[in-house]
Amino acid sequence: MELDGRVAVVTGGTRGVGAGIAEAFLDAGAQVVLCARRPPEHPIETPAGKAEFIPLDLRDGAAVEAFFDSVATRYGRLDCLVNNAGGTPYRPLAEGGPARHARVLELNLLAPLTASLAAHPHLRAARGSLVMVGSVSGTRPSPGTAAYGAAKAGLENLARSMAVEWAPEVRVNTLVLGMVRTELSHLHYGDERGVAAVGGTVPLGRLAEPREVGEAAVFLASDRAAYISGASLLLHGGGERPAFLSAATANWPGADESGTGRATVDKENRDEQ
Repeated sequence: MELDGRVAVVTGGTRGVGAGIAEAFLDAGAQVVLCARRPPEHPIETPAGKAEFIPLDLRDGAAVEAFFDSVATRYGRLDCLVNNAGGTPYRPLAEGGPARHARVLELNLLAPLTASLAAHPHLRAARGSLVMVGSVSGTRPSPGTAAYGAAKAGLENLARSMAVEWAPEVRVNTLVLGMVRTELSHLHYGDERGVAAVGGTVPLGRLAEPREVGEAAVFLASDRAAYISGASLLLHGGGERPAFLSAATANWPGADESGTGRATVDKENRDEQ
């Protein structure tokens, strides 16, 4: 198994994407420790093992440092940190004061920095790996979640700087996620019809599953990625179809409602020839 005998911490690993990452690490042979403010509703386990949960507020720097020291002492090592904890409610910029947006930045950028700094000496001793969980919101406009997008942009840049400063002992990479189907998808996309319609905008025709994110994280933490550091791995199903394709009446099959756009252009091209 790829991660046999290794120890991994997954922040916010109690549900959704974090749980999918934790399960993938368990099945790869790792011992997994989860941390979050609230425990999981159900144990995070697979036939290969069960993750340990330890409550932790990632905004408390002293508690975070004590947590990583404790994990390294109890397990004898720390091989991987996956900075997954994060998220945001929908909130247009003008409808939230600076303090509310600052809390989003704190959770999605400062908390991963705090965890990374606390984990660094242990990861360095094990010549380990750090995986940031980023988002396509950090590389494109993010209306309604602008502070979150800004934090994810900063997180990706932070990872690249860490990859340079902490080499060669620690590899640092980012998983840049598109849309993932979780138990909270309805908050962002609506009912099943909404989720299906949103999935239809993705070239691969669906949202990602949490476990698929986990498999990519396992790859980046494994020896198969031994020469990968400072990289951003896109998990977005092919990205987003450019909006102009749906508005255009030429060149793209089915681009307009009448379905005549492409045929008209083809006829005009033949006439010109």
